[in-house]
Amino acid sequence: MTKIEREDNGKKGRFVIYDNDEAAGEMTFTWAGKEKFIIDHTEVDPKFEGKGYAKQLVMAGVDYARDTDSKIIPLCPYAKARFDRDENIRDVLA
Repeated sequence: MTKIEREDNGKKGRFVIYDNDEAAGEMTFTWAGKEKFIIDHTEVDPKFEGKGYAKQLVMAGVDYARDTDSKIIPLCPYAKARFDRDENIRDVLA
């Protein structure tokens, strides 16, 4: 079973994906003002690769941006590629 949790101290934060209570990957972000955040880095532990966890992390960020009326600046190469491929999530691009 997987779950994603968000941690945020108001300046920086991260989304962590867990696979049976074991941290499998994370996506870090930095706030750029009150309504924009930068996705800095997305990483999945090699033993969990191929399960779509990086995509789930980016999508959790997209859902969070929609829920909070925020925009995303995808500086992480993976996140940028995800936005380039999926036009359905570009509504949250800064």
